[in-house]
Amino acid sequence: MRTPKLRELREALTSLVSPAYTSKFPFTPLKPAEAFRGQPEYHEEDCVGCGACAEVCPARTIDVIDEGNTRTLVHHFDNCIYCGQCQAYCTTKKGIILSNTKFDLAVFSRADAVTKVEKELLRCEHCGDVIGAVDHLRWIARKVGSLAVANPTLLVALHRGFGATVDPSARPEEKPVGRGDGYLVMCPACRREVYLTEDWLG
Repeated sequence: MRTPKLRELREALTSLVSPAYTSKFPFTPLKPAEAFRGQPEYHEEDCVGCGACAEVCPARTIDVIDEGNTRTLVHHFDNCIYCGQCQAYCTTKKGIILSNTKFDLAVFSRADAVTKVEKELLRCEHCGDVIGAVDHLRWIARKVGSLAVANPTLLVALHRGFGATVDPSARPEEKPVGRGDGYLVMCPACRREVYLTEDWLG
């Protein structure tokens, strides 16, 4: 029985004179592991505003707010579980990335625990419904390349980004739907109406 007690006494004395094993954070910077999942951060240049991150977030910490011609993606990191799903399923793979350096996220108000990014919103020029973010449509158009000519909405959105087209003048409400409307930025429902009217009602 004496030997275990002596061993415990030796370990206690060794621990007493040894330096602390824990890190000295916050007095000295802490370098996390490379795969550490810290605060998710939007990268405005790479984010296309598609909202895929909000769709896959299991904790529902990302809000997609469409107001006027602006889409705002708001991430509430006070409720985030830092699972990394938003980064894994990001359309561009670079729009939202979990930082491995930002982890000290204490704030005095939960209203401050948000990060956000704003994107220009594209609406149907016929009915006004939301189609998507302009950057998203341009990303798709660049991704499909020459196949974008099959979709006038993609083509017009891409050309407007180049400055090759201008915004159309206001369309009179009493003007009937015609062939020329096929080259407006339109939602699928309105485009179907244009094609059916042109082809079947001629």
